[in-house]
Amino acid sequence: MTQPAVTFQIHQLEGHFNTRLFDRASGGITLTPAGAIALEYVQRILALYAELDARVKDVTGQEVGPLTIGASTTLAEFLLPRVLGEFKAAHPGVVPQLIVANSDAVQARVAERSLDLGFIEGGSRLPTLVTDVCCTDELQVVCAPSHRLARCEEITLDLLARHPYISRELGSGTREVIDRYLKQAGHSLESLEVIMEATSAEALKGLVATGVGFAIMSRAAVDKEVRLGDLVRVPLAPPLIRHLSVVYPKERIHPKVVTEFIRFAKERLAAPRTAEERTAATER
Repeated sequence: MTQPAVTFQIHQLEGHFNTRLFDRASGGITLTPAGAIALEYVQRILALYAELDARVKDVTGQEVGPLTIGASTTLAEFLLPRVLGEFKAAHPGVVPQLIVANSDAVQARVAERSLDLGFIEGGSRLPTLVTDVCCTDELQVVCAPSHRLARCEEITLDLLARHPYISRELGSGTREVIDRYLKQAGHSLESLEVIMEATSAEALKGLVATGVGFAIMSRAAVDKEVRLGDLVRVPLAPPLIRHLSVVYPKERIHPKVVTEFIRFAKERLAAPRTAEERTAATER
């Protein structure tokens, strides 16, 4: 909708209730007490509508139409494509739509119901969403083969502080996990020599490959580049392990295709993805 159309709809709604729903100021807008009540009921109405949609589709056995999925970069580019391909083959009537954004943006869109579900790093702090952990992922130091860190077997935070660092942007789930890891070890992002920020894994890999600095990335994100010898990954000491999660609205009933995809994705993502991981899982 255009800005004038949104403004018109808001005025219509405020006219219906004969009260302001928003406090408008130069810094933005906030909800009035009446607006907060309206929002609560709107969320309940949307949840009831979604429940109606789910019940009708279940009764009629429908497994057709769009399935809108949001995912953070690591999941969207390196983990979900295989899952989506296998799910599409098993459910040809479903048309998945994958939207890539950082974790904050994904969970916000799931909460406002413009996405059916989302995959993020860590968990959601939004009270209207359910968080289910899908799998774990290890973050490691990634650098060019010519970089001095490439010769290490493992890397401590004290050693990292001596080298230029390329970071992900604010709002990135990866950056949030790294910030938390640093704080738990008594460090902070400011203790590293941040020379640049990048908003995608592909951009990060391209910058690291030039040798200007190192990054901290998911193992899965650099599998191909490591095999080709373009990049090197080195474990952190102590290891940096994070959870990858699926988030969806807190509703009693969801469309069958949504619940089936959540089950399917959790099963596939929890399985070892590479020969190295399969060997480690077998040994365990």
